[in-house]
Amino acid sequence: MADTTGKSMDDIVALCKRRGFVYPSSEIYGGINGFWDYGPLGVQLKNNVRDDWWRNLVDCPPTGPDGYPLQIMGVDSAIIQNPRTWEASGHVAGFNDPMVDCKACKARFRADQMDEYECPLKPSKKIGQHDKCDLTEPRQFNLMFESYAGAVKDDSSKVYLRPETAQGIFLNYKNVLDTMRVKIPFGIAQIGKAFRNEVTPRNFIFRSREFEQMEMEWFCRPEESPKWYEFWKSERLKWWISLGVDKSNLQLRDHDQDELSHYSTMTVDIEYKYPFSASGFGELEGIAHRGCFDLTQHQEHSKQKLEYFDQERNERYIPHVIEPASGLTRGVLVLLCEAYTPDDSRPSKLYMKFHPRMAPIKAAVFPLVNKDGMPELAEKLYLELRRRLAVEFDVKQSIGKRYARMDEAGTPYCFTIDGDTLNDQTVTMRDRDTLEQQRIGIDKVGRFLAEQLATAQ
Repeated sequence: MADTTGKSMDDIVALCKRRGFVYPSSEIYGGINGFWDYGPLGVQLKNNVRDDWWRNLVDCPPTGPDGYPLQIMGVDSAIIQNPRTWEASGHVAGFNDPMVDCKACKARFRADQMDEYECPLKPSKKIGQHDKCDLTEPRQFNLMFESYAGAVKDDSSKVYLRPETAQGIFLNYKNVLDTMRVKIPFGIAQIGKAFRNEVTPRNFIFRSREFEQMEMEWFCRPEESPKWYEFWKSERLKWWISLGVDKSNLQLRDHDQDELSHYSTMTVDIEYKYPFSASGFGELEGIAHRGCFDLTQHQEHSKQKLEYFDQERNERYIPHVIEPASGLTRGVLVLLCEAYTPDDSRPSKLYMKFHPRMAPIKAAVFPLVNKDGMPELAEKLYLELRRRLAVEFDVKQSIGKRYARMDEAGTPYCFTIDGDTLNDQTVTMRDRDTLEQQRIGIDKVGRFLAEQLATAQ
């Protein structure tokens, strides 16, 4: 059973830099707060999460409560949209965080999260508890990044970087209805970048100013929305568990009335037990009952009819919406925290226990030594495997150091070509989790990997 307690976030961040998962953005210039770059292993891990989400929601959606497969379409909307979008959605007027400044340390903090910050002048105390803290009154701070579209910078050309991907789905709802053979209930999904000018980005990639979201809007009959809300709560929790996240590190938490977003009648968060979370758990994904708020707002502001005509019932109505929305980059953080496994018995003192389906590198191929025909045979196997999987080929350093490097990368299987391979055409397979080794035929390696990845729990 995975347990995030006792894991050091500093150690996880150090591993991410050392092994090419996540780098500080613009590091050679001193970095920029709230922005991160994903290295070779990090982008592969992120793509694995992204592709699995898309596969399980768009390409092969789950079966609904009535036993029929669901219909979910994909879109990819622009990052910059007509600014009236954000007036209709309520972001221009209401997308704010309460902010306070400390005149003593010159730092800025979220007023509603003061108990989460250590005082820069005395880290043993929280903000406001140190006698030198000199805090201003809270004031509202809009989180949207502003820019300008066109040659003239004035209010008529002001635009915003989208703070969420959801509105791009609502803007394209009518287009999907008009061009695709869909009928209620159905979903529209999108993965893409979003931007929020967070007051205080923190906790590595948990809260940053540029991030990626995976959102789906499920359009349904108003009276059926409670049924679908419960359905998506269950489905989304099952999906995270399928990625190798231990159920004991996840929980569902219903929002209290005073913390519901302006569009929401009900919201539940799927929370994860992050190593840095003082309260024990933090948000991973939200499932919100948005009602008919968004389509009604956009119908009013755009003057375009966004009602759905139900031919079978001969009636028109604004659909209600259930929204499962998760951060792709936050999902990457969860898998990094979950996989990080200290183990003093190994030379590396740890290994990354990714679910094989999520592992950035699925297998590594090594010649035991860089001579006697072993590199050529190893390279031939590598070239064969990489046509189907992400595979590493390495001839440098001792075999023990190469194993240790793959442990830190989270590679489930290593295959070593040695002197016996030249005689009996078998290779040594090393299992990342058990450290067990066995001989298998070199011609059976591809089939072995396919079977292991297909059946991994």
